[in-house]
Amino acid sequence: MGDAVGRMLASAVGIALGPLPLAGVIMLLAGPRGRVGGAAFVLGWVVALSAVCSVVVLVGSGLDTAGPHPPWSYWLELALGGALLVLGAVLWRARPREGQVHRPPTWMRSVDLLTPAKAAGLAATLVLADPKNLALAVGGGISVAIASADGRAKTVAVVLMVLVGSLGTLVPLAVHLLGLFDGTRSAKVLGEWKAWASVHSSAITLVVLIVLGTEYVGAAISGLTV
Repeated sequence: MGDAVGRMLASAVGIALGPLPLAGVIMLLAGPRGRVGGAAFVLGWVVALSAVCSVVVLVGSGLDTAGPHPPWSYWLELALGGALLVLGAVLWRARPREGQVHRPPTWMRSVDLLTPAKAAGLAATLVLADPKNLALAVGGGISVAIASADGRAKTVAVVLMVLVGSLGTLVPLAVHLLGLFDGTRSAKVLGEWKAWASVHSSAITLVVLIVLGTEYVGAAISGLTV
């Protein structure tokens, strides 16, 4: 099981570091529907991420996995890594220049007013339609699929991947639901997290794209040229 978990951990952490889901769930928790909207968002995120990872592992496990790392997986890693680096280049070119004000995504302006169903749909969209999250989910799933582990170990690895990848949404919800701080302190902490995520979202995403894109490409080239 260690092989399956170790391979996917970097991808899961990359997903967890996404600042937009963090800001989204915090805004929902602070909105009129509070914990219901926040819980719906987290549920939508977990279900969507679980679905992607599970499908990839099932399909990947059914392919030819002869050897510790089959050739097709290197080509897929190369494609995913290249896609991440291209996204990073696009984000770098679109970065705010000196003196410009960073503007958060349009959907953030009214996310706190979403119904629970729409909140869950937004979370699923951030998994399925965000190229970074989708690429990392597929990459992590393939890492689990080709690992030298049995079905039970791969299932555990998928659960851990979803758990780690969902920390950015689960932690704010836990702070809110479990009352880890008193009411005033909790609102202050979550507000600081939201402000931080809104301001630094582009920079964080850029770093994740470059680091993991380079790792994917480097591992793929190394494997293909051996």
